[in-house]
Amino acid sequence: MDTVHHAWECLTELLRGDWTDGILCGFGMPVMKGSERYNCQILCLNRKIVMIRPKMWLANDGNYRELRWFTAWKQKDYLEDFLLPIAVSDALSQTTVPFGYGYVQFLDTAVAAEVCEELFTPMPPHAELALNGVEVFMNASGSHHQLRKLDIRLRAFIGATHSRGGVYMYSNHQGCDGGRLYYDGCSCVVVNGDVVAQGSQFSIKDVELVVAQIDLDAVASLRGSISSFQGQASCKKKISSVLVPFKLCQSFNLQMSLSSPLKIRYHSPEEEIAFGPACWLWDYLRRSGASGFLLPLSGGADSSSVAAIVGCMCQLAVREIENGDEQVKADAIRIGHYTDGQFPTNSKEFAKRIFYTVFMGSENSSEATKTRAKVLADEIGSWHLDVSIDGVVSALLSLFQTLTGKRPHYKVDGGSNIENLGLQNIQARIRMVLAFMLASLLPWVHSKPGFYLVLGSSNVDEGLRGYLTKYDCSSADINPIGSISKIDLRAFLKWAAIHLGFPSLAEVEAAPPTAELEPIRANYSQLDEVDMGMAYEELSVYGRLRKIFRCGPVSMFKNLCYKWGGNRTPLEAAEKVKHFFKYYSINRHKMTVLTPSYHAESYSPEDNRFDLRQFLYNARWPYQFRKIDELARDLDGDKVAITKSTDQEKVGVSVTTDGGMGVVAAGSGDPRAGF
Repeated sequence: MDTVHHAWECLTELLRGDWTDGILCGFGMPVMKGSERYNCQILCLNRKIVMIRPKMWLANDGNYRELRWFTAWKQKDYLEDFLLPIAVSDALSQTTVPFGYGYVQFLDTAVAAEVCEELFTPMPPHAELALNGVEVFMNASGSHHQLRKLDIRLRAFIGATHSRGGVYMYSNHQGCDGGRLYYDGCSCVVVNGDVVAQGSQFSIKDVELVVAQIDLDAVASLRGSISSFQGQASCKKKISSVLVPFKLCQSFNLQMSLSSPLKIRYHSPEEEIAFGPACWLWDYLRRSGASGFLLPLSGGADSSSVAAIVGCMCQLAVREIENGDEQVKADAIRIGHYTDGQFPTNSKEFAKRIFYTVFMGSENSSEATKTRAKVLADEIGSWHLDVSIDGVVSALLSLFQTLTGKRPHYKVDGGSNIENLGLQNIQARIRMVLAFMLASLLPWVHSKPGFYLVLGSSNVDEGLRGYLTKYDCSSADINPIGSISKIDLRAFLKWAAIHLGFPSLAEVEAAPPTAELEPIRANYSQLDEVDMGMAYEELSVYGRLRKIFRCGPVSMFKNLCYKWGGNRTPLEAAEKVKHFFKYYSINRHKMTVLTPSYHAESYSPEDNRFDLRQFLYNARWPYQFRKIDELARDLDGDKVAITKSTDQEKVGVSVTTDGGMGVVAAGSGDPRAGF
């Protein structure tokens, strides 16, 4: 209830000032009506509330659980009188306001609110509102960033006005939501399907204003030229409205120039990986009260990607300071503990103040990764440490030997798989403990106040497969790449080597991925993909089929038979699917303690908010795996039969696949026939 009360207090303060003089404004806030709580847009003009528009369709999937807090408004046929809280009523000299689904009719145009998720519903409100004469739509949204998602969002409000005319004003949050999401702005104004104003997608500014000058006659002209629109508008269902005797438009004059259609600006996925997590980290850093970041930097692709993103964050902050952003400047001075009027003017110098990197080497680490970590740290400007953990590992193994009388050995030295895994886990967990110790004590060592946030660096594919040690260096305060695939990260490293000015990343990207937790021998070197039993490219495919296409083991197998076609036999596809689901289910429990990660990928296995599932499975999947084996044997036999038939004259073959996937028939000995 505090939030509801404070929202009314803030709205009252705004309306008592001159902020809404001559400007129609929409403010988003929770409103209690009776015993129900609604998510509302409050439309205000000239220091008065014109109308309260409750949200009718709530976002309740993916990252959103709006039904936890709000109920949906279902009364579409009429507007009700809403009694304002006494304090608000006294301050505004206004007792009641219209509440419900409708629009505002001005003397020269009609304006309506469409709230966030409503735009993306199968039957969005703007369709029938347009038939009722509404020309301007205001959408105050909270839409989070996801790689390659912006085009989907833009197409939605371009499509809303392309076939029925209208002006669509879309505003979006920008910044960290206090959790795993980054709202990526890109506020826009669209006229008749053309974008005439577009804001930035990634920025560390607190506020960004997007302005357009438009001619509403263009809307009326387009609508008048569409026969079907005219016909449907003539028999429309009438929607309630609020009449406001006020003109929003200006008379024709040459002092105002109209906004022209723009070429839409899209970022490449590599740019999205750089700027989205960098802005999220900056917002998190300045709001958490921390003095900087600490990253265990191994010299591998994942931790190097995180380091590059922090370097990008420092570059963004210095650039905004150069552009005169006083809020960014004040935050940077506070975080970097600048004194005597100093402030960041160089990204490397700024990184030196707020970014620690630590290479935690062991006897299993190569000189190449150690060198790559040092070179990258120098390029970014971080305060870099080189630490050996061998002494701590040896002490723990001696303690274990004292307790049990046994000492484990690596597999290459004759040890069992259990011993081999245990020895790797010891190294990984020591690194986590050391990282948190350094993050809490290094500021004290350097006479700085505060603490450092530990950054994790496991990617989405490793989380999906469970290829990480529970409570190792993947366990951190936050992780900017935890929802990004290995394939995208490698592409990002190539891009960042050139565009962020960290050339050593090209060498990092070219190196084969390895955990370096086992001894290096002349005939053996540990590799991630060998350890996992699958390639990172395959993991991305499995992840998308599991989450986006909602596949269980059997349906994933069927889809992969089509996708892989002649590249793999059904029996090979069956083994790969069973291998993936075995380790996915064995390791699913690790998702319950996964470090909070920037949400960037639609197949993230993150258990806290996005991918809510059980974490205890029967890893044998007896029924599903048996069905896969049966299908694989049948399909493999069918493929043999078809191959033989194409060599014989005029022998027909007909195959029907299981599960309603379709029927394919071939005949007349056509050698091109098959499935």
